[in-house]
Amino acid sequence: MSRVGKKPVALPKGVECQVQADTITVKGPKGTLKMAALAGVDVVVNGGEVQLKAQGDDSKMAGTARALINNMVTGVSEGYTRKLELVGVGYRAALAGKDLNLSLGFSHPVVFNAPEGITIEVPAQTEILIKGADKQQVGEVAAKIRAFRPPEPYKGKGVRYSGEKITMKEAKKA
Repeated sequence: MSRVGKKPVALPKGVECQVQADTITVKGPKGTLKMAALAGVDVVVNGGEVQLKAQGDDSKMAGTARALINNMVTGVSEGYTRKLELVGVGYRAALAGKDLNLSLGFSHPVVFNAPEGITIEVPAQTEILIKGADKQQVGEVAAKIRAFRPPEPYKGKGVRYSGEKITMKEAKKA
């Protein structure tokens, strides 16, 4: 069993975990997340922590299961946030209800509908905050929005993650 899989997952105050035969449910102040139980791993809730045991000696899924459960616990207690930046002249973002309206240099505005469980905020015209309890879903939504206009390597214009480094290419020489 992996070293990561041996560590118990601590449950913060207000978070509870329930294990059924085929699902693991984690409830907290930010919502409820469910996951299908992974084969080859036994999950046991003891007091304020979740412990994992590999069913066989060769089970390699214990570390993965522990990481997924830890992400669920963190998501329902603190939540996850991803920040996007719009770089380019005239690139703007605005909210209309749950819809995100993006002006990205196309002839038409790009409208993105936020899925269930995801909250989108626009603190400035060139910043987008994506918040939610499910780490995978937050990252997927951020990637979908970034895919509308990924950063290009010559001028650096586009939608990028906060802190993302763009390697700039040199322009053609005459």
